[in-house]
Amino acid sequence: MFLTNAPARAVREYSYRWEIESGYKSIKRFMAATTSKDFVLRFFYFAFACLLYSIWRAVDLLVQVALTDEYENSPIVTAQNTLTLLQNRTGVG
Repeated sequence: MFLTNAPARAVREYSYRWEIESGYKSIKRFMAATTSKDFVLRFFYFAFACLLYSIWRAVDLLVQVALTDEYENSPIVTAQNTLTLLQNRTGVG
Protein backbone atom coordinates (compact mmCIF):
# COMPACT_ATOMS: atom_id res chain seq x y z
CA MET A 1 0.00 0.00 0.00
CA PHE A 2 1.19 3.50 -0.72
CA LEU A 3 -0.08 7.04 -0.31
CA THR A 4 -0.08 9.61 -3.04
CA ASN A 5 -1.72 12.88 -3.98
CA ALA A 6 -1.97 11.84 -7.64
CA PRO A 7 -5.43 11.49 -9.17
CA ALA A 8 -6.98 8.01 -8.94
CA ARG A 9 -6.84 7.67 -12.74
CA ALA A 10 -3.06 8.17 -12.74
CA VAL A 11 -2.64 5.53 -10.04
CA ARG A 12 -4.82 3.06 -11.96
CA GLU A 13 -2.86 3.66 -15.18
CA TYR A 14 0.45 3.30 -13.36
CA SER A 15 -0.68 -0.09 -12.05
CA TYR A 16 -0.52 -1.38 -15.64
CA ARG A 17 3.24 -0.88 -15.37
CA TRP A 18 3.43 -3.92 -13.09
CA GLU A 19 1.83 -6.06 -15.79
CA ILE A 20 4.56 -4.94 -18.18
CA GLU A 21 7.27 -5.77 -15.62
CA SER A 22 5.71 -9.20 -15.02
CA GLY A 23 5.67 -9.78 -18.77
CA TYR A 24 9.39 -9.04 -19.05
CA LYS A 25 10.08 -11.36 -16.14
CA SER A 26 8.19 -14.14 -17.94
CA ILE A 27 9.97 -13.44 -21.24
CA LYS A 28 13.32 -13.95 -19.50
CA ARG A 29 12.28 -17.56 -18.78
CA PHE A 30 12.21 -18.18 -22.54
CA MET A 31 15.62 -16.61 -23.25
CA ALA A 32 18.65 -18.68 -24.08
CA ALA A 33 21.56 -18.24 -21.69
CA THR A 34 24.58 -16.59 -23.26
CA THR A 35 27.73 -14.78 -22.29
CA SER A 36 28.19 -13.36 -25.78
CA LYS A 37 28.83 -9.64 -26.10
CA ASP A 38 27.51 -9.69 -29.68
CA PHE A 39 24.54 -7.31 -29.77
CA VAL A 40 22.95 -8.97 -32.80
CA LEU A 41 22.98 -12.41 -31.16
CA ARG A 42 21.64 -11.06 -27.86
CA PHE A 43 18.90 -9.15 -29.69
CA PHE A 44 17.97 -12.30 -31.63
CA TYR A 45 17.70 -14.26 -28.38
CA PHE A 46 15.45 -11.57 -26.91
CA ALA A 47 13.27 -11.36 -30.04
CA PHE A 48 12.97 -15.16 -30.18
CA ALA A 49 12.07 -15.25 -26.48
CA CYS A 50 9.35 -12.66 -27.16
CA LEU A 51 8.02 -14.86 -29.95
CA LEU A 52 7.97 -17.95 -27.70
CA TYR A 53 6.29 -15.93 -24.93
CA SER A 54 3.61 -14.72 -27.36
CA ILE A 55 2.99 -18.24 -28.63
CA TRP A 56 2.66 -19.47 -25.03
CA ARG A 57 0.14 -16.74 -24.15
CA ALA A 58 -1.86 -17.42 -27.35
CA VAL A 59 -1.97 -21.17 -26.66
CA ASP A 60 -3.03 -20.52 -23.07
CA LEU A 61 -5.78 -18.17 -24.24
CA LEU A 62 -7.09 -20.73 -26.73
CA VAL A 63 -7.01 -23.54 -24.15
CA GLN A 64 -8.80 -21.43 -21.53
CA VAL A 65 -11.51 -20.33 -23.96
CA ALA A 66 -11.98 -23.91 -25.21
CA LEU A 67 -12.30 -25.27 -21.67
CA THR A 68 -14.16 -22.49 -19.86
CA ASP A 69 -15.52 -20.10 -22.55
CA GLU A 70 -13.67 -17.23 -20.83
CA TYR A 71 -10.14 -15.97 -20.28
CA GLU A 72 -8.48 -15.32 -16.92
CA ASN A 73 -5.06 -13.71 -16.42
CA SER A 74 -3.71 -16.68 -14.49
CA PRO A 75 -2.59 -19.29 -17.03
CA ILE A 76 -3.80 -22.86 -17.27
CA VAL A 77 -0.91 -23.76 -19.54
CA THR A 78 2.14 -22.63 -17.58
CA ALA A 79 5.40 -21.33 -18.97
CA GLN A 80 7.19 -24.29 -17.43
CA ASN A 81 4.82 -26.72 -19.21
CA THR A 82 5.52 -24.95 -22.48
CA LEU A 83 9.30 -24.96 -21.97
CA THR A 84 9.26 -28.66 -21.06
CA LEU A 85 7.20 -29.49 -24.15
CA LEU A 86 9.55 -27.48 -26.38
CA GLN A 87 12.58 -29.17 -24.85
CA ASN A 88 11.07 -32.64 -25.32
CA ARG A 89 10.07 -31.94 -28.92
CA THR A 90 13.29 -30.23 -30.03
CA GLY A 91 15.93 -31.68 -27.72
CA VAL A 92 17.20 -28.14 -27.13
CA GLY A 93 17.39 -26.60 -23.69
